[in-house]
Amino acid sequence: MKTFIKVTEIWIPDKERTQLEFGSGLYGGLDDFKAASEQQHFAYNEGLPGKAWAAGHPIVLSKFEHSYFKRTAAAQQAGLTCGIAIPIFSGDFLLAVVVFLCGDDAEHAGAIEVWCNDPHTENCLKVLDGYYGTLQHFADLSRHIRVSKAQGLAGQAWASNLPILIDDISRDHAFVRAAEARQAGISMGIGIPVSDHPQQSYIMTFLSAKATPLAKRIQIWTPDALGQHLVCQQGYSKTNNDLAKIFETVTVTKGIGALGRVWLTGMPVITGNHEPYYNPELDSLSSMLALPVISHGRLQAIVSFLF
Repeated sequence: MKTFIKVTEIWIPDKERTQLEFGSGLYGGLDDFKAASEQQHFAYNEGLPGKAWAAGHPIVLSKFEHSYFKRTAAAQQAGLTCGIAIPIFSGDFLLAVVVFLCGDDAEHAGAIEVWCNDPHTENCLKVLDGYYGTLQHFADLSRHIRVSKAQGLAGQAWASNLPILIDDISRDHAFVRAAEARQAGISMGIGIPVSDHPQQSYIMTFLSAKATPLAKRIQIWTPDALGQHLVCQQGYSKTNNDLAKIFETVTVTKGIGALGRVWLTGMPVITGNHEPYYNPELDSLSSMLALPVISHGRLQAIVSFLF
């Protein structure tokens, strides 16, 4: 199965916490690009991870040529043309930067967007930046619309301060661009709050088609009412969209398995190993990214991407 995201990386502060070093990554067979990446370091405001660290919010870099991207030649050779960096903060302090890398081709339909509000003038969200691949009409429309709190995918994530997953988004009346999404072949969307700033809000939205999903499975996990376990609230799979019911008896304990480690540390995790404490049905899936959603220093949710 082809997925919309081709490379996933985690960059973490070094021992002095003044530079970012390679933490882990998923490269899908792009071994040369992996080798070019593992020895990299990024100072504050340097390269894509460093720029996201300095900006304090997600960054989309739609073209590598003549940019601050440090691995342009290796990326071009690997067919990668776009990068998205998501910094994960606890208060003022950076925990990690998650980087997604994608490539332009006609077979990959989808979009990754950064939405933000203007706390001084508007009580609505607009697209700060985005990657739309070949979907030019959808991109033009998206850059001109505004959504209020609780409106559409980004607005719902903003209002709830939790990840929101909408399956069959092209037929969802709450999604402002449903007709255009249907025309573009977009079928699923997830919105994720990614800023811990008290006034400025940033929401990431990931939109993908059935033929090239973001990942093989996506699930949203949240702490239960007593804060003792993580439970699956929503899930998406190309083959089975009823994942929440499948996993309603599966719980995650703090510190146990990949998801439990994210809950314990606040750090994103990439794993290529089987996670028996996570759930036994994932044996056919080779790797996972677990992305924490943190607000006011507390874990609100974990979004898991299974590749």
